[in-house]
Amino acid sequence: MTDFDPVPDQDAVDGVRDRWRERTDTFDRVYDTVLGVTESTSYAEIASIAACSPNAAKKHLDRLAEMGIVRADQGVQPAQYQRNDSYLEWQEANRLVEDRTVDELIDRVGELEARREEFVDQFGTDDPSAVSVFDHADHERVHERMDRLSEWHALERDIRLYELARQISQNNGHLIPA
Repeated sequence: MTDFDPVPDQDAVDGVRDRWRERTDTFDRVYDTVLGVTESTSYAEIASIAACSPNAAKKHLDRLAEMGIVRADQGVQPAQYQRNDSYLEWQEANRLVEDRTVDELIDRVGELEARREEFVDQFGTDDPSAVSVFDHADHERVHERMDRLSEWHALERDIRLYELARQISQNNGHLIPA
């Protein structure tokens, strides 16, 4: 048995944070921080994590909102921000477009859709959200179903992503045909 502790000690965490502050400018720290924010968060909280002033964080968050990378809710006090997952998905689809031909994207969508049919056959529905993992009393079966459903949800995301990449590629970089 080892003494491995998965939680790093505070000195190690402080060292990483210090290096991040020293090597990264304010804009990049705000950008890195907001990409990790999954729900609306005040600019003051983001500033605290990004190790900058609230005014600097708000200025950079407003800029990121103008770029579409962040969603801003200015209707609440203080203003709240969160990452724009749609933007990040579009960015990821564009990377796929750069790395693959239209035919490769079409083939990949076909492969993923064939795998989806395996899940549909296994669970008797075309909606992974409609499947309960707790239909079995057996602990092992519950975990197996959880793993399979997790794979299915990831597969559905990949299908949407590759299909978006196919549309962008077939429309010369646009979502809508010119």
